[in-house]
Amino acid sequence: MEALPHQVQIEERGIEDVAIPVEPFKGSPEEIERQWYQQLYLARGAHMRQLTWRAIITGMLLGSFLSLANLYVGLKAGWGLGAPISACILSYAVWTVFFQIGLTKTPMTILENNCMQSAATSSASSTGATLISAFSAYIMIYGHSLSIPLLIAWVFFLALMGVTMAIPMKRQMINVDQLRFPTGTAIAETLRALHSHGQKGMRAAKSLGVAGIVGALSAFWNDGFRLVSPTLEPFSLSTIVDKFNDKVFGSAWMTRTVLFNWDIVFVAAGAITGLRVCTSMMIGATLCWAVFVPILQSHGIITGTAYRDIVQWTLWAGVSCMVFSGLFSFVLQWRTTVRAFSSLALIFAKSGGKKDPVDEVETPFSWFLVGQLIGLIGLIYLGQITFGMPWWQTVIAVVLSFFLALIACRVTGETDTTPVGPMGKVTQMMFGAISPGKMDINLFSANITASAANSSADLLTDLKSGYLLGANPRKQFIAQFSGIFLGTVVAVIGFSMLVGSDPSALGSAQLPAPAAQAWRAVAIAMSKGLHALEPLKIWSIVVGGIVGIILPLLSKIFPKYDKYIPSPSGLGLAWTFQWHTSLLFFIGSLIGYVFEKKSPKKSEEYLFPVASGVIAGGSLMGIALIFWEHGPKMWNALFHH
Repeated sequence: MEALPHQVQIEERGIEDVAIPVEPFKGSPEEIERQWYQQLYLARGAHMRQLTWRAIITGMLLGSFLSLANLYVGLKAGWGLGAPISACILSYAVWTVFFQIGLTKTPMTILENNCMQSAATSSASSTGATLISAFSAYIMIYGHSLSIPLLIAWVFFLALMGVTMAIPMKRQMINVDQLRFPTGTAIAETLRALHSHGQKGMRAAKSLGVAGIVGALSAFWNDGFRLVSPTLEPFSLSTIVDKFNDKVFGSAWMTRTVLFNWDIVFVAAGAITGLRVCTSMMIGATLCWAVFVPILQSHGIITGTAYRDIVQWTLWAGVSCMVFSGLFSFVLQWRTTVRAFSSLALIFAKSGGKKDPVDEVETPFSWFLVGQLIGLIGLIYLGQITFGMPWWQTVIAVVLSFFLALIACRVTGETDTTPVGPMGKVTQMMFGAISPGKMDINLFSANITASAANSSADLLTDLKSGYLLGANPRKQFIAQFSGIFLGTVVAVIGFSMLVGSDPSALGSAQLPAPAAQAWRAVAIAMSKGLHALEPLKIWSIVVGGIVGIILPLLSKIFPKYDKYIPSPSGLGLAWTFQWHTSLLFFIGSLIGYVFEKKSPKKSEEYLFPVASGVIAGGSLMGIALIFWEHGPKMWNALFHH
């Protein structure tokens, strides 16, 4: 094959500096794929190391650590935080230092780093989401966890289905339709910036490391002093904050539902989340905890002041707002759904037919079939022996998960938002009708659909970054597949140690588990029927649903003013966790906004690494302190399982 003009430029500049295409390729599907193959894959991917042991092992290790951070944040706030960019920066820094001091002969290439972040993402994101939602809800309902081998098997089969479910969708949505996948594009740009400008990459890595230390020290000051010595407890940040609360709030009319607390992780998370969503959270939290809850307490409807007592009344409006807004936004994107299903025949058509060079680097369709079959058989067996779930219901859940993943991936590619939460609730309602009164079947059937759809959307985002960099998609898939093994084990053992020793901690102020609260509430409601709910909760659902419909409708009618219209997700989420969490998110978003306005270039370079470092350091220290305080009970719980 003759050298293309693009390839001549590569030889002059070096293959690390191949530009990311700004405009999409044009032509027939075959022409589009051939252009990518010639201009990107042959320019970089065909000549550069990518799937190496160091890339896989680094990704698995970083992803496993980040899975613990995600577990902590998920049980605290119900959110998962992205791993790829943090993993890319850390990996780049580590292997650059190793190369400089002579521990390795070559630095890690941009495509090795891309494979690494694929392994890290699957390890961190494809394994823990089910633990903070369905399994946590199960524990809150029944008061006990499931055995560690069962947890590992269930999470692994779900991750396997999610990884392989992305295979048939990748070629159509990324290659042919060339959907944007904004986060995937940002990952590709980050990798290119790291490897094209070494000093900039090292600055980002150093800022991430320093921020991680700051986050860890803040978490230790908050909760660690009392564990070192009782004499240090008066100097701990939590004690100082308690005195502040007593002085400022006391036993005011809000009956201590509006309190200040400190967790630097949520400040950093707010800086990443953005001002609009966090302002919406602050509005929602104030309406909930400073207005709604005190009124109910004054009328004797809510009798306790503990978080567990209060959230049983507040979550209905919040969950309803999030679910209805998600569903209504989905309805407004009906063209996306039509496009998703219209491309279904084309997706499967790629599995056969005439071979071309692109087929040799794409992931074989047979891998999708094998992965789905193994996952299905495993889930059928586990569902039957554990929950008494009939095999045909598992099959329905798996088939439904493919179609929901098809839609979720398309929406993610176009909007960078994955509507898995509302879809999970719809599945819960569907199986509530199929198996009335069976809460465990309700939870885990919806768990199958939500987890598989979420994983496939996350992994397609990763594959988009590889596509833009000219990576070998088959090798990138192997990296993704490799990540689920260690990530599953680490996430399950970490989760079992955190909650196994004291299942009652879930749903408490220490581990609010807002995502699990929502899953639990829907499962109970579906088992008893909505008619069994108190009238106030029914009205909360109605009002929350109306707000959830009005807000996206206003955004649709007045797109120019969208940034001023409250986010229904942020507004609703604030009704599921404590007031101070929303306050910390808001403070972080305000800091990020001011930083971005005053120093746009520095903000672009440092905001995400610093915030990610604080989250990682604070989360891991938070887990370490929980292990320190409850270590013996945790080990007993682990060996008991």
